[in-house]
Amino acid sequence: MVVNSFQFLAFFIVVFLVYFIPWVRKRTKWQNVWLLLTSYFFYGFVDWKMLPILLGVTVIFYYLGNLIGRAIEDNEEKKASKLTTIGVLVGIGILVYFKYLDFFASSFAQFLALFGFNATWTTLNIVLPVGVSFFTFKLISYVIEVHREKIAPSRNFLEFATYIAFFPTILSGPIDRPGQFVPQLQKSRGFDFNLAMDGCQQILWGIFTKMVIADNLALLTSAVWTDCTGKGAWTLIFAALLSPVQVYADFDGYSNMAIGVGKILGFRISKNFDHPLLARNVSEYWRRWHISLTGWITDYVFMPLNIAFRNFGKFGIYLAITINLIVIGMWHGANWTYAVFGLYHSLLFLPLILSGQFGKNKKLKSTNWGGVKMRDLGGMLLTYLLIAFGHIIFFAKDVPSITLYFSSIANGHWQYEGLMGVDYFTLFFTFILFVTDWVTRGKEFALQRPDLKYSTRKVRLILLDLIMALIIAVFSFGSGSQFIYFQF
Repeated sequence: MVVNSFQFLAFFIVVFLVYFIPWVRKRTKWQNVWLLLTSYFFYGFVDWKMLPILLGVTVIFYYLGNLIGRAIEDNEEKKASKLTTIGVLVGIGILVYFKYLDFFASSFAQFLALFGFNATWTTLNIVLPVGVSFFTFKLISYVIEVHREKIAPSRNFLEFATYIAFFPTILSGPIDRPGQFVPQLQKSRGFDFNLAMDGCQQILWGIFTKMVIADNLALLTSAVWTDCTGKGAWTLIFAALLSPVQVYADFDGYSNMAIGVGKILGFRISKNFDHPLLARNVSEYWRRWHISLTGWITDYVFMPLNIAFRNFGKFGIYLAITINLIVIGMWHGANWTYAVFGLYHSLLFLPLILSGQFGKNKKLKSTNWGGVKMRDLGGMLLTYLLIAFGHIIFFAKDVPSITLYFSSIANGHWQYEGLMGVDYFTLFFTFILFVTDWVTRGKEFALQRPDLKYSTRKVRLILLDLIMALIIAVFSFGSGSQFIYFQF
């Protein structure tokens, strides 16, 4: 059941109607009960066999959080640290078992084969729970935040379980921190018309970028990532150049839908993207891309490493960044290509570190051309090309496929073959995506404002929504591929 399906629409209508029944709306506890039940139904709809895992880890971390809180109250720092370590190790253990054990087993079997030993296994056939990377990070951040005394341990299991399983975000994020989300569960949530309308427009924009842009660009990119042999050089280059747009339109589309659904229910969900394709360097790109994940990794991996390596100067910063990016890469899945992807991006940080520009967040300076200097525009173009280059690594089936892709470009024919099913309307809408990002850069997605009632601006927005809905109806015909980040 994906967010842009009629199944989800029917599901959400039922959720909405019960959630805002006056008797339920006036009782925060029953709103949360309903949210938890519907969230478990939503997750179980994907695979009901995974529900016991979700419930089990939720119970474990709920009690761990309370034990850590009591240890802190009793000034037992060592006990609190041990319990936090246990929580982190359990969370990592969940990821390792479900996500990486098959990978390690097959890699070890291949290693033994180099010395003439034939292992009796190839993989362990472990089923990967959908969304495990997202809800596990929520669990780990919870025990760390309790230990750091940034939040109090949750004494209400209902609120904690609802935070972990919240259905708009459990499959592909954003990864909300407990300190940001749990307090919202403790307040009564009435229907806010302006917030709901803003949420509906954000959902519509997410559907547009996913189904009109991402799904249609996938006709080219998916075919090339599946098999690059026999394709012309221009086809391979265009696929790489369009890939950042496809992934962004797909993942940002899901994030906008999830955030929009949250707004309709009265929640403020963390922002996940901040116009990353307009970044002027790779450091800025990672601050703008998948913000909830990169922020999580920065706080819990990079910062401790940066402190530990502070005596090594710039080399220490680079080492911390390298580990940080390899972790981000491997978070995406059990494949050495993701580690190479992280290493590649760490190399892009070297010029910034050596020049002392790392960590500096300079604002765009005004000029007469679109409010941005030509130097910044050049940085945006170069960064985009470097990101596109990295996508060849990211989507490769294995490490040898990376070199195969580049050799296919070098040795392939240069006759123009077209874009393999991608029409010019899709390219036009891709251009519209860039224009929209450019115009709205540095702004929150908030088209509705309480002070705007029946203004001309609102009429224009309604007309824009109708046009967008018509475009979706016409140009998303036959599309509907799975969201890319569901596999992570």
